[in-house]
Amino acid sequence: MAGLSAPVEVVRDELGVTHLYADTAADLFTAQGFTAAQDRFFQMDLRRHVVSGRLSELVGEAGVETDKVIRTLGWRRVAEQELALLDPDVRGYLQAYANGVNAYIDQQGSPSRMGLEYVVLARSAPDYQVRRWDPVDSLAWLKAMAWDLRGNYEDELTRGRLVGQVPLPQLGELYPDYPVADHPPILSPGEWSPPARRTGPDDADSRGGTAGAVRAPAPGETVDPAERARLGEAVAPPGPTGGLTRDWLADGEAAEALVAAGATLDAVPRLLGAGEGIGSNSWVVSGEHTASGAPLLANDPHLETSQPGIWLQAGLHCREVSEACPFDVTGFTFAGLPGVVIGHNQDIAWGITNLDPDVTDFYLEDVDGDRVLRGDAYVPLDVRTETIEVAGGEDVELTVRESSHGPIVSDVLDPVAAVGTDAPLGGVETSDDYEVALAWTALEPGRTVEAVFAINRAAGWEEFRDAARLFAVPSQNLIYADTEGNIGYQAPGLVPVRRSATHGTPPGFYPAPGWDEAYAWTGWVDFEEMPHALNPEDGVIVAANQAVARGATPFLTSEWDKGYRSTRILELLTDRIEAGEPLDVQAMVQVQLDDNNAFAEVLVPHLLRLDLDNDFYAEAQDLLRDWDLTAPAEGAQSAAAAYFYAVYANLLETVFDDELPPDLAATGNSRSMLLLEDLLARPDSRWWDDRRTPGVVESRDEVIRTAMEQARLDLTRDISKDVEDWTWGQLHQVRLEHEVLSGDDVPALVRGVFGQPARPAAGSSAVVNAMNWDASTGSFEVTSAPSMRMVVDLGDLDASRWVNQTGNSGHPFHPNHTDQSRTWLEGGTYPMVSGRDAVLERAHHTLTLTAAPPG
Repeated sequence: MAGLSAPVEVVRDELGVTHLYADTAADLFTAQGFTAAQDRFFQMDLRRHVVSGRLSELVGEAGVETDKVIRTLGWRRVAEQELALLDPDVRGYLQAYANGVNAYIDQQGSPSRMGLEYVVLARSAPDYQVRRWDPVDSLAWLKAMAWDLRGNYEDELTRGRLVGQVPLPQLGELYPDYPVADHPPILSPGEWSPPARRTGPDDADSRGGTAGAVRAPAPGETVDPAERARLGEAVAPPGPTGGLTRDWLADGEAAEALVAAGATLDAVPRLLGAGEGIGSNSWVVSGEHTASGAPLLANDPHLETSQPGIWLQAGLHCREVSEACPFDVTGFTFAGLPGVVIGHNQDIAWGITNLDPDVTDFYLEDVDGDRVLRGDAYVPLDVRTETIEVAGGEDVELTVRESSHGPIVSDVLDPVAAVGTDAPLGGVETSDDYEVALAWTALEPGRTVEAVFAINRAAGWEEFRDAARLFAVPSQNLIYADTEGNIGYQAPGLVPVRRSATHGTPPGFYPAPGWDEAYAWTGWVDFEEMPHALNPEDGVIVAANQAVARGATPFLTSEWDKGYRSTRILELLTDRIEAGEPLDVQAMVQVQLDDNNAFAEVLVPHLLRLDLDNDFYAEAQDLLRDWDLTAPAEGAQSAAAAYFYAVYANLLETVFDDELPPDLAATGNSRSMLLLEDLLARPDSRWWDDRRTPGVVESRDEVIRTAMEQARLDLTRDISKDVEDWTWGQLHQVRLEHEVLSGDDVPALVRGVFGQPARPAAGSSAVVNAMNWDASTGSFEVTSAPSMRMVVDLGDLDASRWVNQTGNSGHPFHPNHTDQSRTWLEGGTYPMVSGRDAVLERAHHTLTLTAAPPG
């Protein structure tokens, strides 16, 4: 290979896990680029086409809508700006990685030698030629990561649309407070409290508690500010125009603009995943609770299922660790990005879960041609033209408009969603044309990629925190452990400071008026104000997307996961600790596989106390009497699990979906569980009434009985009349499908080559083994799942365990294409070795990369 200074040894084990040994950092990352391309080049090429808004060049007309949206958001343009901000060493790492990818491209020559996908896609893009890789191709991938792990934009749009359709008191009930009393946040008040900071009129309105109390008062209702502060709400005083009520959102034309914005953003492909099941489990326990006397750290991110999977396993080893070559790290990488994203080096280990702060806001913009209203005057929009090249078709010209808040997203896809109203909004006289702009932190150039390399070489807590300062987007919960016995937590990220646009709600709860600068972002939360902790007294940290800290400032979000998973993990760990049973790696793996449903403990007693009409329905009900609340794919408890989740799905449909638009139906996630848990204690709530039966007001017990009877009929139709034949795995299955060659328009033979058949899956939504499904789809099929599982033993790194969702190879028919999937699905793991002796002991074959002679 050209560009190497010395030979690089590439050791692969039977799973195709690549361990690289080099003398310099440049050689190490050159080899990582080359070997990643060997294993996953089509995945890399597809990703860079998507994130650059150039998918049409690869797949033809089918990619045009996606390209329009990505070009409007400007992912690659921002990545190009970021490159210039990076440390010279980091730019060198990115270039070395690109050199390695390009060496592979040069070696293979034609696309058909790089991936079987190109042979199939040649029908739509017959003249496609692979472009050379550049550093921006790697940086732009981080925008896709940030997009899929962003904050509450879907909920913000949803609430804006529902104003005027659902009474405000009911709308407020759809977004309940975080249950801090029952589901502990990540950090207790004794483990972290915000540093002393100045207070004054400029920042009082930009703060709010993480409890996320979001009761929406009716228009004109007065809510005591002290009471809102007690509940943890952001207190937003009126802006210069007298403040904005929600009245304008009740206008159908405003809702139309919000629908158009949502449709635009829905055109972005799911590369890591989407929806409220996207999250992760992570936890760390100190050595006082472990068999080895050293910390244990566990992580399993819940992301989209795909073939090949999201992660690529690798080890990056400098033969002699030094300032010039500081890497000796093993873990999970992204194909297309140098470095290790989750894993350990010889001193520390780290895991990542989605912090999910509110980092997106929508602004209604008063637009007049290419001008936008600011205050009482119109100012120019930034306008640019993009040309989209379409394989097998004509080029498409796209006009992109941006306001000071961000790109206009409501006019991207046809028809243009310009809406009008004659009513003044927020006390401001406006024109008749409105659009929606998106503000998003990832459109600010940052240095997140530097954080990856800094974490990879960190040797202790302070170096780890210094690295986290650079972790801008997506904001993540970072958990930490080291070989010295320390454990810790850090929340990093770029979090905007702004005021709420509506009284009585946190910032970002509803879309804001763009013409009033009082609601613009005014800065970023200081890193020192972001929650963090080192060595908490109880020796346990659990971060599973729940609230970070009770009553903590600064305001992060009101959209936390409601904590069923995190509370269950904490209970399992605490039970072992209190029983005096030291934790080991296998015990941590077993926690990752737990599928107990804590909400079922609340619902099942209501299901058992009802007297059903006849034996046909009662024999299904009887399954629940001995159910242990788990969700195995098969076995003695599986029939009860199938029945319970069928009842739950019917209950959601009857209680919520009669009052919500079809595309906003209840999903069955942790928020759905918390809502039903509250409603079960309020039998007279208006939610129990089915609005589809005018003249009849249903009671709680009538609705529950109907859901039980319908579930019995559904399972009889779909599986068998004999309840003993039912299994959860017959309903709940996972499909590992190719990102492009999996649609109904793809021949079954081709789908079978590139994907895997559906398999029964244990687990469910909002349980630790988060094999999530979406009730709003009418299917129990898995929509997101643990994308990998990892447990690191800081006392013996070679005793660590891991498993990937699929194999490391992206090539069909390769032995490492699907070889980990069955083990992953069944809850198994493999040794995660990193020491050279252990790596060589497991070596399956070795490749040596040598420097090419000059010229």
